[in-house]
Amino acid sequence: MNGAAAILKALEMQGVDTIFGHPGGTIMPTYDALYDSPIRHILVRHEQAGVHAATAYARASGRVGVCMATSGPGALNLVTGLQDALMDSTPVVAITGNVPQHLIGTDAFQEADVVGITQPVTKHNMQVRNVNDIPRVIAEAFYIASTGRPGPVLIDFPKDVQMAEFTGTFEVEVDLPGYKPTFKGHPRQIERALEALQKAEKPVLMVGGGAQNAAPEIIAFAEKTGIPVIPTLMGLGAFPGTHPQCLGMPGMHGSVAANRAIHHADTILAIGLRFDDRVTGKVSRFAPNAHTVIHVDIDPAEIGKLIKTSIPVVGDAKWVAAELAKGAKKLSLGKWWAQLEDWKTKHPFAWRPKPHLQSQEVIQAFWEATQGKAVVTAGVGQHQMFAAQFYKFDRPRSWINSGGLGTMGVGLPFAIGAALARPDELVIDFDGDGSFQMTLQELATLKKHNLNVKIVILNNGFLGMVRQWQDLFHAKRYSEVYLADSNPDFAKLAEAYGIKGITLTDKARLQETVKEVLAHPGPVLLEARVYHEEGVFPMIPSGGAAEDMIIENPRETVAGD
Repeated sequence: MNGAAAILKALEMQGVDTIFGHPGGTIMPTYDALYDSPIRHILVRHEQAGVHAATAYARASGRVGVCMATSGPGALNLVTGLQDALMDSTPVVAITGNVPQHLIGTDAFQEADVVGITQPVTKHNMQVRNVNDIPRVIAEAFYIASTGRPGPVLIDFPKDVQMAEFTGTFEVEVDLPGYKPTFKGHPRQIERALEALQKAEKPVLMVGGGAQNAAPEIIAFAEKTGIPVIPTLMGLGAFPGTHPQCLGMPGMHGSVAANRAIHHADTILAIGLRFDDRVTGKVSRFAPNAHTVIHVDIDPAEIGKLIKTSIPVVGDAKWVAAELAKGAKKLSLGKWWAQLEDWKTKHPFAWRPKPHLQSQEVIQAFWEATQGKAVVTAGVGQHQMFAAQFYKFDRPRSWINSGGLGTMGVGLPFAIGAALARPDELVIDFDGDGSFQMTLQELATLKKHNLNVKIVILNNGFLGMVRQWQDLFHAKRYSEVYLADSNPDFAKLAEAYGIKGITLTDKARLQETVKEVLAHPGPVLLEARVYHEEGVFPMIPSGGAAEDMIIENPRETVAGD
């Protein structure tokens, strides 16, 4: 057995059944060994799509996603996806080839300092110099990626290591003295949290992406106490969006009820979130009435980093939420809920009717037709925020988007990764005409594997989110955001790849078109040509706070104009 075969054997022992990748010179020995391996390889058309697909595979399945690339440009094409996985705490293991060890540092063909370049965008990375270290290093990589605060790990394999004879053992134990994540929260801190909640008159529970593994425990705690729940953009699905205690997501494009609840709350219990700036706005004005902030997170570095924390609880969200549920008691929140219900009733997510087809109604139609039973991905932009607002997520791991990095182009590769992780489920990618064109070559990957993915391009002919900001804050000076004069016919483009393409312009045909898309076996691309001046509201301007929230677009063109 050579090193390449040892790599694949070690991956098998970690339970890997799928790798997303693209071959090249320095990783070729491993691809040669892959020819005889039971591991399924998904050939992506660009390495960045491979790491994005691995990210979605991980988030949809709860397992570690794996991607593979060659040296130099291949490995460097992973950088954006690694940073995306790092910011959204996703367990990914990236495998890269490199030039033989005697050529490292000589500017050899397709050589780059991959370990140095990726160090800031990974949780950990390493280069294997001894072929017999392969099983241990791979076992450590999976352990680091999946425990504590999850994140991406990169392993770099010089070509000569892949070709060397392996004489070691696969029976290894992971023992990392400097890496000991805290799993169980401190009992006294949990008691203090429960005591603070009992005294609260206006408490809220915020749940983030780190709570996706704790949905049953969070639901049990919330229903036992009666506390209002606010899932963040990354936390959608960790608490059911249709649950009467759900106030919707907070932040820049969050619901009025959620943002006002945080602003007026006297106690905040936050589980598995990092108080991102898109949630807090101006930190000094965030939750000004909250005298108690309880922050539960497995990463101690996040506690107190941005928001002053009264009661820190370091531990796994699932374990801590279960302990909180055990000790929880019903809270007296009648007056508080009366106010919250008033905000929910007066200011739901809504749109102003127009004769034109609108993104919001397209997403709403798909939610109604599927009854929310789909895994949904999105690119980045207005369509992403509309999907978060109008598709209600009742299940964990059913909403996959780029939250921290905001990476355009992730929608399609995310959908591919999610479909392979959950092959028995429908996957819908809500995408934008700008975002989609950054990775559209993956239509070939989608077609090759005939995945049950429905792509819904909400085509407004603009880089919509940038246009919205230019509209509101730059006197409608639309600089380099107009796409309609050069966009392709997306339906015909899909047909060129052998995928069914549909174009929708008439809102009267919306319902029947949605049915047609969902009824078709295999992949479908629907291009919905939507209103070009729509905006995502509510909106808290950058650097603002909840009281600065713009509830409706003050400058939207009147219907018919």
